[in-house]
Amino acid sequence: MPDATIRSILDAVPLPAVFLGEGDRILGVNARGEALFGAVEGRPFITMIRQPTVLDAVGGARAQRLPQTARYLAKDGTQDVIYAVHCAHVDAGPATGVLISFEDVTNQQQIGQMRRDFVANVSHELRTPLTALIGFIETLQGPAKDDSQARDRFLGIMANEAQRMNRLVRDLLSLSQVEEMERVRPDTRLDLTDLLGSVLRNLEPLAEKAGGALQSRLGEAPLYVAGDADQLRQVFGNLIENAIKYGGRPPEVQVQVTALDRDPSLREPALSIAVIDNGPGIDPVHIPRLTERFYRVDGHRSREMGGTGLGLAIVKHIVNRHRGRLRIDSALGQGSRFTVILPRAT
Repeated sequence: MPDATIRSILDAVPLPAVFLGEGDRILGVNARGEALFGAVEGRPFITMIRQPTVLDAVGGARAQRLPQTARYLAKDGTQDVIYAVHCAHVDAGPATGVLISFEDVTNQQQIGQMRRDFVANVSHELRTPLTALIGFIETLQGPAKDDSQARDRFLGIMANEAQRMNRLVRDLLSLSQVEEMERVRPDTRLDLTDLLGSVLRNLEPLAEKAGGALQSRLGEAPLYVAGDADQLRQVFGNLIENAIKYGGRPPEVQVQVTALDRDPSLREPALSIAVIDNGPGIDPVHIPRLTERFYRVDGHRSREMGGTGLGLAIVKHIVNRHRGRLRIDSALGQGSRFTVILPRAT
């Protein structure tokens, strides 16, 4: 078969592909294959890929004349890339050989790993309070069944653990609902200053209980956005509540709204809502991961304060649904600033 014919057939394959002839020499490679491996035509296949599993799959396809698969690990800069390699024997007269295609399955592998990590995290978060509840129940049924003081103390702890599980289940359901609606753009015209004022009034008692105060500069009303009122209340309620819980003692929380004629990231008029605290700050190494599910800078303190590790993940998905941006600025000893930027509605 002429080289031009081999190339035209390979170009019809929608994946990077190479064709090996006798002696595992590369007789042809399509444009996608050249983009992945460079100019490899005419070279022995082993000079292109040395991973034993791939070489075994090629040898198996040639010897058994049956399709073979393998996994090929590569690097794209600093990122690992995983390919599913499909090898098939081709009998085309003079050009009999093995056709090899490379399917990028990195995203599938990452999604699978995320699911496994998610299940493991949920199991861990539920197992701890469940274990405590089971232990206290057994104690109350046995040694402490006639001890009124122990019973009252244990029941208080059991109530806290049950509330912890309830918060986790509530946040899991909320995260699921938010992810399901993420591609549906909200179109209700909302006055953001009115919405923020409502959130601040609801959280004032929490700030006062902690000995602190909420300060706000909401700008000139009205300032409109297209949004889902319940979800935006959830976003700002979460950010302000976090600032109160994890800020300094006493907490000093500021909420600032700035109208932007044009935000560079959104490329349109926008509203910037910043929630600023006087807390201990966050090491910059943690900031890129703060919106991951169950990621905590200080896991023990977060659990003690009633955190589930899902709040900022929910915030991120809601902000994405509103075509906005979430920015986190912090440094150790300098407090934290969480900024939500939303497109401005007319």
